[in-house]
Amino acid sequence: MKQHVEVKLLHGMLPTCPHEGCKSKLKIDSCSKFLTPRLIEIMSQRIKEASIPVTEKVYCPYPKCSALMSKSEVLEYSKSALREAARSGARNCIKCNGCFCIDCKVPWHNNMSCSDYKRRNPYPHPEDAKLKNLAATNLWRQCVKCNHMIELAAGCYHMTCRHLLCNLFLADVAMNFAILVELSGKTRRQLASVHFGMRRTLLTVNLTKGEEEDDEEYYDSDSDEYWIALL
Repeated sequence: MKQHVEVKLLHGMLPTCPHEGCKSKLKIDSCSKFLTPRLIEIMSQRIKEASIPVTEKVYCPYPKCSALMSKSEVLEYSKSALREAARSGARNCIKCNGCFCIDCKVPWHNNMSCSDYKRRNPYPHPEDAKLKNLAATNLWRQCVKCNHMIELAAGCYHMTCRHLLCNLFLADVAMNFAILVELSGKTRRQLASVHFGMRRTLLTVNLTKGEEEDDEEYYDSDSDEYWIALL
């Protein structure tokens, strides 16, 4: 059990009951006896991450903090210190109290609009430019909903972002989308192995016979990039 929980946590997942057919999530109380304080902290973080919808997640941009918050809770917290928080986009971190921009995801830019800031700082962090170059080299694509980079390692053209997979099963079809990528593949239904950082996730892929003949519809010749298509 200890090894099972550790592996799941270190791979960015919440551990479930290891018994076949049981999908119950394990609780911290039942795992605290054999987990180290560090792993308990990680498990607590994973539980919080899972409880906040992808579109609601926001991280403190200050490197020494990086606290995870939901947009609603950080807005409520910021209202006490910033009267025009909702209109201005300024927020206070609930952990370090640092002021930041909820739209630009950077420390607050005084006397500058978000559009001006983004124009002057297309890559506010040096790592952003490196990531974009790496993504272009490896043909990665970015989810328009959660902004995570994904890579097609095997399978067909269409992928469902792992962060929206649960929404699909909840019948929230409007949240489901497909990303068209350049790599070829002609399997009808299979599980594709997708890598994001050090994580490995299974995504459901589906391509009916003949779809590859219509790929031109998804290609934008002006921007030389593929666009996101809703299923």
